[in-house]
Amino acid sequence: MAGTPSLYDWLGGRDALVTLTTEFYRRVALDEVLSPVFAHMDADHPDHVADFIGEVLGGPALYDPSGDGHVRMIGHHLNRHLNEAQRRRWFDLLLTTADDVHLADDPEFRSAFVGYLEWGSRLAVINSQPGVPLPSSSPMPKWTWGAPGGPYIAGAEG
Repeated sequence: MAGTPSLYDWLGGRDALVTLTTEFYRRVALDEVLSPVFAHMDADHPDHVADFIGEVLGGPALYDPSGDGHVRMIGHHLNRHLNEAQRRRWFDLLLTTADDVHLADDPEFRSAFVGYLEWGSRLAVINSQPGVPLPSSSPMPKWTWGAPGGPYIAGAEG
């Protein structure tokens, strides 16, 4: 569909993602399941995650303009021994936070957003297990609207 905004633009861009990740990681620090995982998180971690998610969702390459951003993200998960309970708590808390900060909540956007979070969080668990090597290259994921094909905009049918 010509003129369909990227997921990044639809959700409100970097400012909306920074609001989401800042509030999310504030909650992570208080969460008994997740706080140990992120105990040594840098103060700028929410900004870096916002930039990574933004790039995946069609925003500018702010996370790592060199083009190695996905390899870099995989490297952050190596040997972390993440488990399904942590992944699920991360996923649930992020979606709850998205609701609470009023991130776009239309069905088409949330379907795509949830799809990315499911895929990415499951990949993080896989990459965190012992013996997983860091790949020499891995293209940055590019997430789009998916099956719904983009947002419903009244009057734009046709």
